Amino acid sequence: MAKKPGTNPKGEFAFFNVVYADDSQRSNRRVPAELLGGLDGDEPARAFIMEQDREIAEKSGRPALEIKRIERVGAKKK
Repeated sequence: MAKKPGTNPKGEFAFFNVVYADDSQRSNRRVPAELLGGLDGDEPARAFIMEQDREIAEKSGRPALEIKRIERVGAKKK
């Protein structure tokens, strides 16, 4: 039986909202769950998303935007 699109039953990915320096936002950026946790918490997600942005910028010919902050989707605000 096929799984529904958009489901994440095994926790393979964590999702993040990314806010850039120009205050634009990209929602539900996927980061492999195995990169997260431990002493660094969600900080490895920033590096992973920055690498994704760099690759996208190379392909599109536009400069990558600076990340202002990242927030895990569904996380409680501090």
